[in-house]
Amino acid sequence: MRKVIVAAVLTVVSAGAANANAIERACLSSARAGASPQLCGCIQAVADRTLSSSDQRMAARFFKDPHMAQEIRQSDNASHEVFWKRYKVFGATAESHCR
Repeated sequence: MRKVIVAAVLTVVSAGAANANAIERACLSSARAGASPQLCGCIQAVADRTLSSSDQRMAARFFKDPHMAQEIRQSDNASHEVFWKRYKVFGATAESHCR
């Protein structure tokens, strides 16, 4: 019975992992100097603690399109404003934890 439970948990975790790590993948695929598996993994860990999965998907898009971050920040859309507040907390936390 224990093996069945462990197998089920691993299946669920693996399925979630396929949709997870959006920030880490975007970080590693970016052409930014200093992007390393260690740094990108640290940033992803902070994202996991501070951003929802949909927030992470949006933030990951900033790696390919930095101008999008500026558009979201300046947007009059209320959901963008709320997202940006969470994103600022994420950025400050990642900066202090992942130096």
